[in-house]
Amino acid sequence: MDLYFRDNFFSSGMTEILNEQEHAVGQVDLKSAFGSAIDVYGPEGQLLCKGSFPFLSGKWEITDVNDERIGVLKGRFSLFTKKFTYETGTRGSYEILSPAFSKEYEVMDESGARITRFEQVNGWFSSGAFLLSNQGEVLDSYELVAVIMGMYAIQKRQQAAASNSTI
Repeated sequence: MDLYFRDNFFSSGMTEILNEQEHAVGQVDLKSAFGSAIDVYGPEGQLLCKGSFPFLSGKWEITDVNDERIGVLKGRFSLFTKKFTYETGTRGSYEILSPAFSKEYEVMDESGARITRFEQVNGWFSSGAFLLSNQGEVLDSYELVAVIMGMYAIQKRQQAAASNSTI
């Protein structure tokens, strides 16, 4: 299933999740312009999962509707690639990889097999927009929306920290 979703310019408010026919199949609630927490809703408006940074943490935590942790995303240092690790406990660990200047990402399982891919499709002056092409059944597409929005939040934090250190 292909899903399109995006951040808002001020990172707050509701944005739609669209399928390849441009029909709304869910929503992302960007909770606040001052934080990075999100809620992901399904096609019937039901809350499916949440994503946020725990207090004083650089890791993005994804929880279910009962606030039970289903996964943790963390950035990894790499010189020539963008690397993230998504750990899901009993469902395994997944690597999110992209060449340094690419906007295309692959999600690999522990054996190195690609389970899904996504790309950043926004323009130069627009906020983050993504196309998720999830053909697998290992990770739920709506869970992956929360993972990708977390990856984007980690990247924004890293860019802000880098720009503050150059002043």
